[in-house]
Amino acid sequence: MQKKDIIQFGTGNFLRGFSCWVFQKLIDLELFEGDIHMIQSHGNKIPEAYKTQNNQYHVLEQGIFNQKQVSTISKINCIKEVLNTGQHMGEILKLAANPNLRFMISNTTEAGIVFEEEDLYNPEQLPKTFPGKLTAFLFERYNAFNGDSEKGLFHIPCELIENNGEELKNCILKYIDSWNLAQGFKNWIKEHNYFCNTLVDRIVPGFPKNGLDDVEAKLSFDDKLLVKVEPFYFWAIEGPEKLKNEFPAQKANLEVKFVKDLSPYRKRKVRILNGAHTAMVPIAYLKGFKTVRETVEDTEMEEVIKQMIFKEIIPLLDLPQAELHQFANDVLDRFRNPFIRHELLSISLNSIPKFRVRVLPSILEYNRIAGEWPPLLTKAFASLLVFYSGKDAQGETIPLKDDPQVLGMFKEAWLNDDKSTFLKDILKNEALWGQNLINESGLFESLSHHLDFESHKKILLK
Repeated sequence: MQKKDIIQFGTGNFLRGFSCWVFQKLIDLELFEGDIHMIQSHGNKIPEAYKTQNNQYHVLEQGIFNQKQVSTISKINCIKEVLNTGQHMGEILKLAANPNLRFMISNTTEAGIVFEEEDLYNPEQLPKTFPGKLTAFLFERYNAFNGDSEKGLFHIPCELIENNGEELKNCILKYIDSWNLAQGFKNWIKEHNYFCNTLVDRIVPGFPKNGLDDVEAKLSFDDKLLVKVEPFYFWAIEGPEKLKNEFPAQKANLEVKFVKDLSPYRKRKVRILNGAHTAMVPIAYLKGFKTVRETVEDTEMEEVIKQMIFKEIIPLLDLPQAELHQFANDVLDRFRNPFIRHELLSISLNSIPKFRVRVLPSILEYNRIAGEWPPLLTKAFASLLVFYSGKDAQGETIPLKDDPQVLGMFKEAWLNDDKSTFLKDILKNEALWGQNLINESGLFESLSHHLDFESHKKILLK
């Protein structure tokens, strides 16, 4: 079996509980042979635990899977070394000459894939930005192998931005032009490196805060790098056909999909997982619930969420129904996870822009297809308007967190004494919804039906 090494930009909990975990599964099944070389970009010192634990750690999976509670532990021993960009520039650049290197994986946060014109190429130190560092690294590799077409890498960024692979490639090409690097290197990047767009999904809380005594007895050593994850994970990769053979995840029946188009999977995640999250918050919070778990464990609310997903969201999605239903059931299991506390108020952060992207498109699309407004998603919309009044049903203050301008718009709107005027002011506000909703036939009436404006005004005036 040919050895295929990985350079990983990022030492955080997510990659350690996601991509490292996936490759460890392949290694344990003898489907893959390779080492992970982890690159730490933040901080000046690598945590001592990496040295004392020989770069090994455990992943703790806890949650609900197929409606059953699970708690399993796996050991990760595929990390060869951990290098710091500030301290180990020489070792990192030396790694560029590793003939076995085949993959680049990264998670440098949503702000990590960026081009900064002032970020200069300097033989004495690595550039500031992640794409700048990667450009310098790849230039070193290009020179080490004289532009060998077989030494390009599969780049699999995991940053949560759309078209992350394409964005990374564009940044690298900009740095090549900005630094006046060789045209041959630019051609090598374009023709012999593969930049894959990806979609990743797994909740990784990190080091467990509670119940550690029960877990420690099951570990093979005292683990300061222990990572807690939910059982669910999903990795969709938009790349060349030959990637399937290089990265044999499907042979292991792992939830890694190699696809020609990520769009249906991104839409599935945004509409079902994120959309249900965002839509449930105002309904549940105004009913007195505080967490996602207690919301879905309530029989009435569970049925509301199920109907919302299966009747009003799934019919709009262009993927096999069985696949969509499985994903939806997985989402409900994730909502029930007793090991992760999801506060509704935490999820409510910036609810208006979230609603605009995650829920409003489903509402409008449902109406265009069915000729009527989806009752539960519209109820969520009406509840959101009440939620943004800043008071709950008992008159207690809701600590809203959103753009001050958004909060100001709602504060002004709730000064109205007339439901009709209030709704018209809200619906025509393009700054809130990205479009004027007042002319959407029947939406005003549907929201008016779900909105008990007069009763809530009395609460606000107390």
